[in-house]
Amino acid sequence: MTAIGIGPEARRRLSARRTAEIVAEELRRQILDGELADGDLLPRQDILVDRFRVSLVSLREALRILETEGLVSVRRGNRGGAVVHAPAKSSAAYMLGLVLQSDSVPLTDLGLALQELEPSCAALAAQSPDRATTLIPELNKINALAEEHLDDASRFTEIGRQFHHAIAGGCGNHTMAVVMGSLEALWTSHERQWAEQSAAEGGYPSLAERRAVLASHVKLTQAIEAGDAERARRLASRHVSNTQAYVVADAPDQRIQALPAQVIQRRRR
Repeated sequence: MTAIGIGPEARRRLSARRTAEIVAEELRRQILDGELADGDLLPRQDILVDRFRVSLVSLREALRILETEGLVSVRRGNRGGAVVHAPAKSSAAYMLGLVLQSDSVPLTDLGLALQELEPSCAALAAQSPDRATTLIPELNKINALAEEHLDDASRFTEIGRQFHHAIAGGCGNHTMAVVMGSLEALWTSHERQWAEQSAAEGGYPSLAERRAVLASHVKLTQAIEAGDAERARRLASRHVSNTQAYVVADAPDQRIQALPAQVIQRRRR
């Protein structure tokens, strides 16, 4: 019976893989601990090879691991290099999206989760002691910006998503903010596709409907400012349900599609 094992070439690849994981782990630690800041450019690959005392193959594999995680983006060419990205909700959204896409989960399932969670965020935001100096000015600024762009479909949609992201981020509970931020990022990618297609086909909500959306945002802002948690919860619940209906109306059976973290980040810039 032939002995079961691996040959020298396979052993070499496994060794390189383990080395790459060790390098990736150390770079990941430095990013998470803030030693490498968002936007930093990593040293050239030949310098990193020397510092870590590894092969170029192992280093490049380490960078690929981090790139998949959304922690770096590698630019090729003469002006290439690896740019550091702090952990983002969009990265978590991508991994979550992959799981949901593999299970063929409908977009309405994600919508229902948001209908349950976002009103809770709004209620928590209304109870936040520093909302008057942090969240409310941000929401008022977003609402004013939305009013300026009522005639621009794609811009209005983008500003509307900023409103929802702000409420999630201002709920006062960090875990909820991260979870909601991930779900919002995943929903945003689908809503943006809907907005672009609807605008191109002339089916984007009318000016009157856009004004109604803005009015809902203003009322919700006022409820949060007043500290009325239950009113904020009710308004958010009704608003989320109503706005989601636009996105799924023409394709109620559409499935969740994951977008790479780097794509979501670029689209939000």
